Amino acid sequence: MIDKALMNTYGDRSATLVKGEGCWLWDSAGKRYLDGLSGIAVCGLGHSHDSISAAIAEQASKLSHCSNFFDIPGQRELAEELCMVSGMDKVFFGNSGAEANEAAIKIARLYGHNRNIKTPTVIVMDNAFHGRTLATLSASGSRKVQAGFEPLVSGFVRAPFNDTDALKKIAENNPNICAVLVEPIQGEGGIIMPAKDYLYNLRKICNQNDWLLMLDEVQTGNARTGKYFCYQHAKILPDVVTTSKGLGNGIPIGACLAGQHAAEILQPGNHGSTFGGNPLCCAGALAVLKVIREEDLMLRAGRVGKLIIQKLKHELSDVEHVLDIRGLGCMVGIQLDRPCKSLFSQALESGLIINITADCVVRLLPPLIMTDEQTDILISILSPLIKKFDRD
Repeated sequence: MIDKALMNTYGDRSATLVKGEGCWLWDSAGKRYLDGLSGIAVCGLGHSHDSISAAIAEQASKLSHCSNFFDIPGQRELAEELCMVSGMDKVFFGNSGAEANEAAIKIARLYGHNRNIKTPTVIVMDNAFHGRTLATLSASGSRKVQAGFEPLVSGFVRAPFNDTDALKKIAENNPNICAVLVEPIQGEGGIIMPAKDYLYNLRKICNQNDWLLMLDEVQTGNARTGKYFCYQHAKILPDVVTTSKGLGNGIPIGACLAGQHAAEILQPGNHGSTFGGNPLCCAGALAVLKVIREEDLMLRAGRVGKLIIQKLKHELSDVEHVLDIRGLGCMVGIQLDRPCKSLFSQALESGLIINITADCVVRLLPPLIMTDEQTDILISILSPLIKKFDRD
């Protein structure tokens, strides 16, 4: 169903969702769905969470928006909370992951110019996804995303993901490099997991070359992988980290966090946002951080992901067309040997919301609050569909 007044940027949408509670969603016909996608990694705390709803309603009754010409107490408090949980020093707030990544790219360019680099250049990765603005789609590694929007933004050099030797070669041949922008796990790319020492080695290379290490944690952040940020598994600190999605649990907010070497680069007049960090979105995000902490959802996310992967591997161990089952925390990918987009509609028909990415990967991004019983329901719906797809 496509409304005549809407630009057709999403294709046909076969269900109208009208209500959510916890890990469940209902459509306009009253049909119930188990949410295995969290609105693409957004609603990590599930739907209609009492604490989040109460915080938003309370703030809306006082002040939803002023502007960044004025001090916003909730913005200061949220920045302090994020710095505390991340190890970063300062935060810029926008409205989305793409905007957070735009801020990171601007930081990198200004950092380069401050070092007298005439053409500051950022290393980005094959198969990456950083957003759909002109700069972030130029930084992304998908021709499908970029096609038709040329000329692309210059100032990027591409390298294979999970290949530090390639970065060393670039360092030898390109004196204009000022930063590396990378996802700790490639989400849109198909839940692609790098080697365990990849981020550690990236940090080392950036230190050796005075490059900024910038991590796109739009999807991996906010407890989704079992730590607040995915880089914390590697016990390193980036210079810049971006996040969004799960930070607001449905309220649009993005954040670009900067550490010691990057925190003072942006100054008055360099960057800004009309809506970024307004009282309403900060109230929602502060409530999200409080719930993650009080309900120990980092630990829960790790357990949910392990359960799903274990159960999938048990159920699908003899399915020839399943090439791999991988993930970390509540990010799980099931790679098949051929395109499987039809599984989205089949799962929806069966009462389960999933996503197909990179054409042949079933992507699961369940709410962090998913119970053991609900993981059983997810497996009981999805496994037979994949087995049947294998036979078709």
